Amino acid sequence: MGKIWELDFYSRPIVDENNKKIWEILICESLADINQSANVGLRYSKFTSNENVNSISLKEAIGQAIEQAQYSPTKIRFFRRQMNNMIIKACEDIGIPSSASRRTYTIKHWLAERFANFYPFQTGYDENLNQTASVQYPEINPLVLPDALRSNKKDRWSFVSLDIASLLEMNEWEIGFKEAFPLSLVSLDPQTTVPGLVIYSLRSLPLAAWLSGLELAYLKLEGSQLRLEAGERDSWILLSFPEKPTLTEAEDFQRAIITAKGLHFLAIQSDPNAQSFSGFWLLWQDINL
Repeated sequence: MGKIWELDFYSRPIVDENNKKIWEILICESLADINQSANVGLRYSKFTSNENVNSISLKEAIGQAIEQAQYSPTKIRFFRRQMNNMIIKACEDIGIPSSASRRTYTIKHWLAERFANFYPFQTGYDENLNQTASVQYPEINPLVLPDALRSNKKDRWSFVSLDIASLLEMNEWEIGFKEAFPLSLVSLDPQTTVPGLVIYSLRSLPLAAWLSGLELAYLKLEGSQLRLEAGERDSWILLSFPEKPTLTEAEDFQRAIITAKGLHFLAIQSDPNAQSFSGFWLLWQDINL
């Protein structure tokens, strides 16, 4: 599998000599190694005027990033819904698939650093224009899993937890489909316990394969449903808890996610005694940078 990039093209809290907002293109590598530093891989940045906010300028910037990195990504992710058409057009013109995604952890971390330590020291910085990297996604009705993937009586699930030291060994595990990111992005105490959900299913491999085709973002408890948030705005009903004991477990799980600063995981196995995972995804809930 090739490398994925993350991209942001938006105005910054900086104005030029004509008091016009400065725009910026940021492109970075989507870090996937749980043991990586948060500040490695491709970092491309370019300021531009509002007159150059178009797909042509963005295509040129992506080309420059490719020259800088000396390779082309297999896909580009972005999180700003309002820039959707422009970004998709630029990526199409240069021949790279793109997708709106909430799994843009690396660039949001980079943006948070720049808002705190870079933009305030630039000529033309205007604190009144300051903004965060967060984007509000509209609430939608959750989708039901495809029939072939829905839970049956033979399927089981369990809320579990792993300590940081155990998670850092993820690269040594046998996993069919997976995606992670550097734990250094979250800045957790080494003693933190990270909550997770494990689903045990005889169809574990098809389920993991289907999930791998989504842009998995995070798990979230809504009422008596545990939803899997994915892509730009997709929401899937993963589990329902009609009985009080299981709902209490789910509520405890949600509280544990908050304690772990949003960090959690989703795992798929064939049964509780399996020595390997059909799927394992590190997730980060509701990042507010």
